Amino acid sequence: MSRRFDIVDTPLQGLRILQRKPIGDSRGYLERLFCAEELQALIPGKGIAQINHTLTAKRGAVRGLHFQHPPYAETKFVSCLRGEVFDVAVDLRRGSSTFLRWHAEMLSADGHNTLLIPEGFAHGFQTLTDECEMLYFHTAAYRSEAEGGLNAQDPSLAIRWPLAITELSPRDATHPMLTPDFSGMTV
Repeated sequence: MSRRFDIVDTPLQGLRILQRKPIGDSRGYLERLFCAEELQALIPGKGIAQINHTLTAKRGAVRGLHFQHPPYAETKFVSCLRGEVFDVAVDLRRGSSTFLRWHAEMLSADGHNTLLIPEGFAHGFQTLTDECEMLYFHTAAYRSEAEGGLNAQDPSLAIRWPLAITELSPRDATHPMLTPDFSGMTV
């Protein structure tokens, strides 16, 4: 079998970059965004339960930081189909050696990369261009009762957003700041 992805580890255990390998010619290219056979080892015993697509119109906007509480925690495969984003994952796993650390990757259509965000991480992104389209593959369906969020501007996280934040949704702007008693989640 020809491998259609290179899988690259990041400094946060379980957070990975999937470098897609497009096959192209003078007409353009074909690339695989997901392959259950090739990627099953990354999500053992799980499948894709939901696929979401977003469009963020303005450069500098931030979406997130979102997560689902167990038992509805999810792994996400996040790709940028148009534009460029600064994509951030924050480790919320109780007892993790990288608890509350964040890692970011630039995702773009031209970069042919996907960020694989495991259960126990919060996720968000900032648009670096206008008209950014994102595609998410989730291993669990969204449950409003399991929704959680961190404030993208929380000084204790100290995320270095590359641009001034120009827009946050009312919901994202009111996510709480972390308190000293936040112990993370068990996944």
